[in-house]
Amino acid sequence: MKLVVQIPCYNESESLQHTIPQLPRAVPGFTCVEWLVVDDGSVDGTAQVAKALGVDHVVRHPVNRGLAAAFMTGLEAAVDLGADVIVNTDADNQYDARDIETLVRPIVEGQAEMVVGARPIGDTEHFSWVKKKLQRLGSWVVRVASRTQVADAPSGFRAFTREAAQRLNVFSAYTYTLETIIQAGQSNIRVLSVPVRTNPDLRPSRLVKSMRHYVWRSAATIVRIFATYRPLAFFGLIASFFLAVGFLLGGWYVFHMLIGQGTGHVQSAVLAAASVTIGFLLFMLGFIADLTSVNRRLLEGIDWRLRQVEGEVRRAREQEPRA
Repeated sequence: MKLVVQIPCYNESESLQHTIPQLPRAVPGFTCVEWLVVDDGSVDGTAQVAKALGVDHVVRHPVNRGLAAAFMTGLEAAVDLGADVIVNTDADNQYDARDIETLVRPIVEGQAEMVVGARPIGDTEHFSWVKKKLQRLGSWVVRVASRTQVADAPSGFRAFTREAAQRLNVFSAYTYTLETIIQAGQSNIRVLSVPVRTNPDLRPSRLVKSMRHYVWRSAATIVRIFATYRPLAFFGLIASFFLAVGFLLGGWYVFHMLIGQGTGHVQSAVLAAASVTIGFLLFMLGFIADLTSVNRRLLEGIDWRLRQVEGEVRRAREQEPRA
């Protein structure tokens, strides 16, 4: 089997000098291990440094397209290279490369199709108390939305089977970490979480510009993905709130009508009618979105099949004898 270790990069010429030498060239269960760097429009010579450090494959975006786009480019390139398993890691040497073996073991043993490395959040010194609590809260929300047991949802240290990589589609331009877990859980991809070690911090995170920015962007991503993959539940929750308010106000108005004081509570009846109407419309919107999601799942299946066929055609052409 072939393992490809991919690293999305943006202006990482300095950090790659610490990260690349730590990557393994042999992993139990694999006959071939190759390294892939995705240069996301860097201007500091990241691609040249990667090649000088012995990276097997370098794919470059002409302009910076964001972490999520670089991640997806890496998956597509790794599949094209014939990878049976793909490991994604960060360029800043955050994750201990020795744990790549730990990360891929559940896949080699047939226990999972996607494995996420869980960092020791509580023991990470450069994480503030607030960030640790937010990481745990965010991971809990993702577990609920994805119906998986991933302990560290924002972790970028993860492994995928070839088939799982072909089934993933990332729409967010911000990050891939949360979206891929929720998508995998909703697509019945077997997801496991394993503990991994981390290295000392080389530099501040570029993704987390500020805690407020990180929380806002992550929350927006979770809400959008939850609405995409579980629309009936998402709109149903909001509809339930308005329906509950409507029935409470309606009950309040009926009670005062029965005791002869309904004239002074007409506003309650108006608000009750408005709330019930809004709740009903939201429920219907969720129902329609749920029906639409059936088409999305069908299209995802077609896209997966097309990727498989394209890969088979490409391999067949490569094996054809040249004239």
